Amino acid sequence: MWCDDPAMGVRPGAREQDRRAAARRPPRRRGTPPPGEAVAMLVRRGFWPWPAPLDLPFPPDLPEPAQERLARRLHHYAFRLFLRGAIQRREGFAPPEATRYVAAEEAEAMARELVDISLADRLPDGRFRLRTPAHSFGGTLEWFVARELRRRLALDVAVGLKFGARGVGGDLDIVAAGEGRLLYLELKSSPPRNMEAPEVASFVARVRSLRPDVAVFVVDTALRLSDKVVPLVCEQMARGGEAPRPRRVVRELWALTPHVYAANAHPDLIGNIARVLAEGLRALAPPPP
Repeated sequence: MWCDDPAMGVRPGAREQDRRAAARRPPRRRGTPPPGEAVAMLVRRGFWPWPAPLDLPFPPDLPEPAQERLARRLHHYAFRLFLRGAIQRREGFAPPEATRYVAAEEAEAMARELVDISLADRLPDGRFRLRTPAHSFGGTLEWFVARELRRRLALDVAVGLKFGARGVGGDLDIVAAGEGRLLYLELKSSPPRNMEAPEVASFVARVRSLRPDVAVFVVDTALRLSDKVVPLVCEQMARGGEAPRPRRVVRELWALTPHVYAANAHPDLIGNIARVLAEGLRALAPPPP
């Protein structure tokens, strides 16, 4: 016999059940989730994400003209590589130390531009140092991509959310809402050779839990994804499911399924992201007449 109270040996009656229910404390009320349709779509799916401050090399109150100037420069792959190197040298850097991929004169000009937009100070020995230390370039990449998705595609965008899904966790780099669809972007700023299976597996786990309409694994690199990244993602997606058959969209833009894509940054990071999002949204549309 099912028994709720071993001491009584019988099921409690309706009055006793009501008494016990009334004695319980009410469930803890959650706060209001961040505004926006993208976050609302997560909440409707049963998740409760919360924002975390982005790890940025500038303060939140950086004037908008300076933010706009920085965003324009971040469209250039060489500048992203330079800023990545500057962030890694928290004690200061000589411009040629920040990157091996541009001439010393160009590196010097990039360092002076960081000073002009109040991101860096010039040190007495001809070196430079960022005013606001950051641990990695990842937060800057998320900030830039989110800003451009709002501007270029008019999407509602949330960035840097703690997922909090049971058994999954981790961060949702970018979630966006558009045309009634939920879009999820995972951004990687390290080169493909540093990519390891666990971080790809985490992306796949978040996709399976979140069930976005379109998901994109973005690597900020000019290198090929077909050598290591695409096989890694396919391998992880094949665990517990059917192995995907990747299809090249163009260059190093890949459709792994009609809903999951991979993209690199050559020749245009934001253009590549826009292209694969368009592919994903078209795949969701009804067939033409």
